[in-house]
Amino acid sequence: MKLSHEDQHELTVLTLQGDLANDETDRFRRAALERIDARIRDFVLDLEGLEGIDSQGLESLLWLQEQCDERLGQVRLAGCQEHMSAVLKMTRLDNRFECCEDVESAIKSLG
Repeated sequence: MKLSHEDQHELTVLTLQGDLANDETDRFRRAALERIDARIRDFVLDLEGLEGIDSQGLESLLWLQEQCDERLGQVRLAGCQEHMSAVLKMTRLDNRFECCEDVESAIKSLG
């Protein structure tokens, strides 16, 4: 998985490409914790390049949501592909995450 971030005040955009699965979930959590330690409160996860996700990947998304909830922050998912939307719906996590068409609309929804 390729992971990058861009900070915008108290918000960061985490871009994920590849698979958020098994071995990559620790890397994702470490990257998120680094941003939280830097006083980031809100996250936009750019999932346009996400090819796959497993149960540990979904748990990591829930973990990040919980971390943000504790800090009165929010998480938005941006650029969800059809397969990601289907996984969220099938696992009933579509009511836990707000999915936005793209990063710009996700950022606006946080403002």
